[in-house]
Amino acid sequence: MNFIKLGDYNQMTVTKTVDFGVYLDGGEEGEVLLPARYVPEGCKVGDKLDVFVYLDNEERLVATTQTPLAKVGDFAYLEATWVNEYGAFLNWGLMKDLFCPFREQKMKMEKGKSYIVFVLIDNESHRIVASAKVEHFLDMSFPPYNHGDEVDLLIWQKTDLGFKVIIDNRYPGLVYSNQIFKNIHTGDRMKGYIDLVREDGKIDVMLQPTGWRMTKTLGDAILEYLENNGGVCLLTDKSPAEDIYNQFQVSKKNYKKAIGDLYKRRIISLEEGRLILLKGRKK
Repeated sequence: MNFIKLGDYNQMTVTKTVDFGVYLDGGEEGEVLLPARYVPEGCKVGDKLDVFVYLDNEERLVATTQTPLAKVGDFAYLEATWVNEYGAFLNWGLMKDLFCPFREQKMKMEKGKSYIVFVLIDNESHRIVASAKVEHFLDMSFPPYNHGDEVDLLIWQKTDLGFKVIIDNRYPGLVYSNQIFKNIHTGDRMKGYIDLVREDGKIDVMLQPTGWRMTKTLGDAILEYLENNGGVCLLTDKSPAEDIYNQFQVSKKNYKKAIGDLYKRRIISLEEGRLILLKGRKK
Protein backbone atom coordinates (compact mmCIF):
# COMPACT_ATOMS: atom_id res chain seq x y z
CA MET A 1 0.00 0.00 0.00
CA ASN A 2 1.42 3.36 -1.00
CA PHE A 3 1.93 5.95 1.71
CA ILE A 4 2.01 9.56 0.54
CA LYS A 5 4.51 11.92 2.16
CA LEU A 6 2.71 15.25 2.19
CA GLY A 7 5.00 18.19 1.54
CA ASP A 8 7.72 15.90 0.24
CA TYR A 9 8.86 13.99 -2.83
CA ASN A 10 7.12 10.76 -3.79
CA GLN A 11 7.54 8.23 -6.58
CA MET A 12 4.06 7.55 -7.96
CA THR A 13 2.63 5.47 -10.81
CA VAL A 14 0.46 6.96 -13.56
CA THR A 15 -2.97 5.28 -13.49
CA LYS A 16 -4.97 7.38 -15.95
CA THR A 17 -4.51 10.14 -18.50
CA VAL A 18 -7.07 12.93 -18.96
CA ASP A 19 -7.23 16.17 -20.94
CA PHE A 20 -6.13 18.23 -17.94
CA GLY A 21 -3.26 16.01 -16.80
CA VAL A 22 -2.67 12.53 -15.41
CA TYR A 23 -3.79 10.78 -12.27
CA LEU A 24 -1.26 9.08 -10.02
CA ASP A 25 -1.76 6.14 -7.66
CA GLY A 26 -2.07 7.59 -4.17
CA GLY A 27 -2.84 4.26 -2.48
CA GLU A 28 -5.39 4.65 0.29
CA GLU A 29 -5.46 8.41 -0.37
CA GLY A 30 -6.96 7.74 -3.80
CA GLU A 31 -5.84 9.20 -7.09
CA VAL A 32 -3.70 12.35 -7.11
CA LEU A 33 -3.78 14.78 -10.03
CA LEU A 34 -0.63 15.91 -11.81
CA PRO A 35 -1.85 18.92 -13.86
CA ALA A 36 -1.10 18.91 -17.58
CA ARG A 37 1.47 21.72 -17.34
CA TYR A 38 3.72 19.44 -15.27
CA VAL A 39 3.26 16.17 -17.19
CA PRO A 40 6.49 15.05 -18.92
CA GLU A 41 6.32 14.63 -22.68
CA GLY A 42 5.44 11.08 -23.71
CA CYS A 43 4.10 10.18 -20.26
CA LYS A 44 1.80 7.11 -20.28
CA VAL A 45 -0.11 4.82 -17.93
CA GLY A 46 2.28 2.68 -15.88
CA ASP A 47 5.10 5.21 -15.83
CA LYS A 48 6.64 6.02 -12.47
CA LEU A 49 7.18 9.72 -11.79
CA ASP A 50 9.05 11.55 -9.04
CA VAL A 51 6.71 14.31 -7.88
CA PHE A 52 6.25 16.71 -5.00
CA VAL A 53 2.87 16.38 -3.28
CA TYR A 54 1.11 19.25 -1.54
CA LEU A 55 -2.44 20.67 -1.18
CA ASP A 56 -4.21 22.85 -3.75
CA ASN A 57 -6.44 25.83 -2.96
CA GLU A 58 -9.29 23.48 -2.08
CA GLU A 59 -7.07 21.43 0.24
CA ARG A 60 -6.94 18.47 -2.16
CA LEU A 61 -3.77 16.48 -2.76
CA VAL A 62 -2.02 17.61 -5.94
CA ALA A 63 1.32 16.71 -7.49
CA THR A 64 3.92 18.77 -9.30
CA THR A 65 7.26 18.20 -10.99
CA GLN A 66 8.36 21.66 -9.86
CA THR A 67 11.08 21.82 -7.22
CA PRO A 68 10.01 23.84 -4.16
CA LEU A 69 12.46 25.95 -2.18
CA ALA A 70 11.78 23.78 0.88
CA LYS A 71 9.91 20.66 1.91
CA VAL A 72 8.36 19.60 5.21
CA GLY A 73 11.14 19.36 7.79
CA ASP A 74 13.31 22.04 6.15
CA PHE A 75 14.46 25.43 7.33
CA ALA A 76 14.38 28.02 4.55
CA TYR A 77 14.61 31.73 3.81
CA LEU A 78 11.35 32.71 2.09
CA GLU A 79 9.81 35.97 0.91
CA ALA A 80 6.33 37.09 1.97
CA THR A 81 4.29 37.77 -1.17
CA TRP A 82 1.12 38.98 0.54
CA VAL A 83 -0.47 39.32 3.95
CA ASN A 84 -4.10 39.17 5.09
CA GLU A 85 -6.02 39.07 8.37
CA TYR A 86 -5.06 35.41 8.92
CA GLY A 87 -1.32 35.49 8.29
CA ALA A 88 1.33 35.77 5.59
CA PHE A 89 1.84 33.84 2.38
CA LEU A 90 5.39 32.93 1.42
CA ASN A 91 6.84 32.14 -2.00
CA TRP A 92 8.26 28.61 -1.83
CA GLY A 93 8.55 28.09 -5.58
CA LEU A 94 5.13 26.51 -6.23
CA MET A 95 1.86 27.79 -7.72
CA LYS A 96 0.26 27.98 -4.28
CA ASP A 97 2.11 30.04 -1.67
CA LEU A 98 3.04 28.64 1.74
CA PHE A 99 0.89 29.93 4.60
CA CYS A 100 2.41 31.25 7.83
CA PRO A 101 -0.36 31.93 10.36
CA PHE A 102 -0.03 34.87 12.74
CA ARG A 103 0.44 32.52 15.69
CA GLU A 104 3.62 31.19 14.05
CA GLN A 105 5.14 34.64 13.45
CA LYS A 106 7.64 36.17 15.87
CA MET A 107 6.79 39.62 14.51
CA LYS A 108 4.16 40.61 11.99
CA MET A 109 5.47 39.68 8.56
CA GLU A 110 5.52 42.30 5.83
CA LYS A 111 5.04 41.87 2.10
CA GLY A 112 8.35 41.90 0.21
CA LYS A 113 10.48 40.93 3.22
CA SER A 114 12.10 37.50 3.68
CA TYR A 115 12.20 35.36 6.82
CA ILE A 116 13.86 32.22 8.11
CA VAL A 117 11.07 29.68 8.67
CA PHE A 118 10.54 25.98 9.34
CA VAL A 119 8.12 24.01 7.13
CA LEU A 120 5.80 21.60 8.93
CA ILE A 121 2.38 19.96 8.88
CA ASP A 122 0.04 21.70 11.30
CA ASN A 123 -1.37 19.27 13.87
CA GLU A 124 -4.80 20.92 13.91
CA SER A 125 -5.52 21.67 10.27
CA HIS A 126 -3.20 19.02 8.74
CA ARG A 127 -2.08 21.69 6.25
CA ILE A 128 1.49 22.45 5.25
CA VAL A 129 2.46 25.68 7.01
CA ALA A 130 5.53 27.70 7.89
CA SER A 131 6.68 28.84 11.33
CA ALA A 132 9.07 31.67 12.05
CA LYS A 133 9.48 30.36 15.61
CA VAL A 134 12.56 28.52 14.45
CA GLU A 135 13.91 27.76 17.93
CA HIS A 136 11.03 25.33 18.56
CA PHE A 137 12.18 23.02 15.75
CA LEU A 138 15.94 22.88 16.26
CA ASP A 139 17.51 19.69 17.60
CA MET A 140 18.87 20.42 21.07
CA SER A 141 20.35 16.96 21.64
CA PHE A 142 24.13 16.66 21.95
CA PRO A 143 25.54 16.93 18.39
CA PRO A 144 27.80 14.23 16.86
CA TYR A 145 30.46 16.56 15.45
CA ASN A 146 34.23 16.77 15.86
CA HIS A 147 36.59 19.68 15.31
CA GLY A 148 37.09 20.35 11.61
CA ASP A 149 34.00 18.50 10.35
CA GLU A 150 32.52 20.07 7.22
CA VAL A 151 28.84 21.00 7.52
CA ASP A 152 26.12 22.83 5.59
CA LEU A 153 25.07 26.17 7.03
CA LEU A 154 22.03 28.40 6.72
CA ILE A 155 22.81 31.87 8.05
CA TRP A 156 20.03 32.63 10.52
CA GLN A 157 20.38 35.97 12.33
CA LYS A 158 22.95 38.53 13.41
CA THR A 159 23.77 38.91 17.11
CA ASP A 160 26.22 40.97 19.16
CA LEU A 161 28.64 38.02 19.03
CA GLY A 162 28.36 37.20 15.33
CA PHE A 163 25.78 35.19 13.41
CA LYS A 164 23.50 32.39 14.52
CA VAL A 165 23.44 29.57 11.98
CA ILE A 166 21.45 26.40 11.37
CA ILE A 167 23.77 23.42 10.86
CA ASP A 168 22.83 20.58 8.50
CA ASN A 169 19.16 21.63 8.62
CA ARG A 170 19.11 20.50 12.26
CA TYR A 171 21.35 22.04 14.95
CA PRO A 172 21.85 25.64 16.10
CA GLY A 173 25.34 27.10 15.99
CA LEU A 174 27.24 30.37 16.19
CA VAL A 175 29.91 31.95 14.02
CA TYR A 176 31.82 34.59 15.98
CA SER A 177 32.50 37.95 14.35
CA ASN A 178 36.29 37.46 14.51
CA GLN A 179 35.88 34.29 12.40
CA ILE A 180 34.05 36.10 9.58
CA PHE A 181 36.24 37.35 6.74
CA LYS A 182 33.59 37.94 4.09
CA ASN A 183 30.18 39.55 3.84
CA ILE A 184 27.38 37.22 4.90
CA HIS A 185 23.67 37.81 5.26
CA THR A 186 20.60 36.09 6.68
CA GLY A 187 19.45 33.41 4.27
CA ASP A 188 22.89 32.67 2.80
CA ARG A 189 23.77 29.01 2.41
CA MET A 190 27.40 27.91 2.55
CA LYS A 191 29.84 25.31 3.79
CA GLY A 192 31.15 25.66 7.32
CA TYR A 193 33.49 23.80 9.68
CA ILE A 194 33.00 22.78 13.29
CA ASP A 195 35.34 24.64 15.60
CA LEU A 196 34.15 23.43 18.99
CA VAL A 197 31.30 21.45 20.54
CA ARG A 198 31.01 22.76 24.08
CA GLU A 199 30.16 20.64 27.13
CA ASP A 200 26.60 21.96 27.05
CA GLY A 201 26.23 20.92 23.39
CA LYS A 202 26.46 24.42 21.93
CA ILE A 203 28.40 24.57 18.68
CA ASP A 204 30.97 27.12 17.52
CA VAL A 205 31.38 27.20 13.75
CA MET A 206 34.02 28.58 11.37
CA LEU A 207 33.49 29.58 7.76
CA GLN A 208 36.94 28.36 6.73
CA PRO A 209 38.70 25.04 7.29
CA THR A 210 41.68 24.85 9.61
CA GLY A 211 45.01 23.07 9.46
CA TRP A 212 46.14 21.34 6.29
CA ARG A 213 42.74 21.70 4.63
CA MET A 214 42.86 25.49 4.90
CA THR A 215 46.45 25.56 3.68
CA LYS A 216 45.61 23.30 0.76
CA THR A 217 42.45 25.18 -0.23
CA LEU A 218 44.00 28.62 0.02
CA GLY A 219 47.26 27.39 -1.47
CA ASP A 220 45.37 26.22 -4.55
CA ALA A 221 43.72 29.64 -4.82
CA ILE A 222 47.10 31.40 -4.60
CA LEU A 223 48.57 29.09 -7.26
CA GLU A 224 45.64 29.76 -9.56
CA TYR A 225 46.13 33.49 -9.09
CA LEU A 226 49.85 33.21 -9.87
CA GLU A 227 49.21 31.11 -12.98
CA ASN A 228 46.70 33.67 -14.24
CA ASN A 229 48.92 36.69 -13.50
CA GLY A 230 52.26 35.88 -15.10
CA GLY A 231 53.58 34.00 -12.09
CA VAL A 232 53.63 37.10 -9.86
CA CYS A 233 51.54 38.14 -6.83
CA LEU A 234 52.18 41.46 -5.09
CA LEU A 235 50.58 40.30 -1.84
CA THR A 236 53.13 39.04 0.70
CA ASP A 237 53.16 38.36 4.42
CA LYS A 238 53.96 42.07 4.84
CA SER A 239 50.90 43.28 2.89
CA PRO A 240 47.96 44.96 4.70
CA ALA A 241 45.37 42.50 5.99
CA GLU A 242 42.63 44.42 4.16
CA ASP A 243 44.36 43.95 0.78
CA ILE A 244 44.76 40.22 1.42
CA TYR A 245 41.12 39.89 2.41
CA ASN A 246 39.89 41.84 -0.61
CA GLN A 247 41.71 39.44 -2.95
CA PHE A 248 41.35 36.06 -1.22
CA GLN A 249 38.63 36.61 1.47
CA VAL A 250 40.87 35.21 4.22
CA SER A 251 42.69 36.56 7.24
CA LYS A 252 46.32 37.62 7.04
CA LYS A 253 47.23 34.86 9.50
CA ASN A 254 45.83 32.14 7.23
CA TYR A 255 47.38 33.72 4.15
CA LYS A 256 50.82 33.65 5.78
CA LYS A 257 50.36 29.96 6.62
CA ALA A 258 49.43 29.16 3.02
CA ILE A 259 52.34 30.98 1.39
CA GLY A 260 54.68 29.48 3.98
CA ASP A 261 53.51 26.02 2.94
CA LEU A 262 54.01 26.83 -0.76
CA TYR A 263 57.50 28.17 -0.01
CA LYS A 264 58.50 25.05 1.96
CA ARG A 265 57.33 22.89 -0.95
CA ARG A 266 59.49 25.02 -3.28
CA ILE A 267 56.53 26.01 -5.41
CA ILE A 268 57.08 29.74 -4.91
CA SER A 269 59.92 32.05 -3.99
CA LEU A 270 59.55 35.09 -1.75
CA GLU A 271 61.06 38.33 -3.01
CA GLU A 272 60.78 41.88 -1.74
CA GLY A 273 57.16 42.89 -2.20
CA ARG A 274 56.04 39.91 -4.25
CA LEU A 275 55.59 36.14 -4.61
CA ILE A 276 57.10 34.40 -7.62
CA LEU A 277 55.87 31.12 -9.07
CA LEU A 278 58.96 29.01 -9.64
CA LYS A 279 59.92 28.03 -13.16
CA GLY A 280 58.04 25.05 -14.50
CA ARG A 281 54.93 25.79 -12.40
CA LYS A 282 53.37 28.33 -14.78
CA LYS A 283 50.70 27.34 -17.30
